[in-house]
Amino acid sequence: MAKYSILVVNGPNLNLLGTREPEIYGHETIKDLENMLKKVADELNVDIECYQSNHEGDIVDKIQNSRNKVDFILLNAGAYTHTSVAIRDALAGIDMPFYEIHISNVHKREEFRHHSFLSDVAVGVIVGFGLDGYEFALRGAVRFLDRKH
Repeated sequence: MAKYSILVVNGPNLNLLGTREPEIYGHETIKDLENMLKKVADELNVDIECYQSNHEGDIVDKIQNSRNKVDFILLNAGAYTHTSVAIRDALAGIDMPFYEIHISNVHKREEFRHHSFLSDVAVGVIVGFGLDGYEFALRGAVRFLDRKH
């Protein structure tokens, strides 16, 4: 039996990884990301589920439905980071630890990307490490859970 269950949630336009603005987001696809995470999860003996949606309500539903089913969420809400009180409230409402992840350094980009509705309820924020940030987050989530248990 796996040690923990981790949910990875990717928001809008992350399905376009590999083709969308590769100078910012790189050439690896969302499938490449998911395969890398599954390999790391196997190494860490954790279950991982990867989910992507372009729809805010679907993301809210996925977060709410994870209650009592997963131990930690890794979340790249994409543009919803800067606009969605609904996603923030869903995360606060289920009282689930999560890391907020951004592939690019949002603080070096447009001003509107500098504000997050999620950071103040996140355990931590990982910004600007490309897809490696997801691996950092996964390993960090396991360490966080190990300390908690």
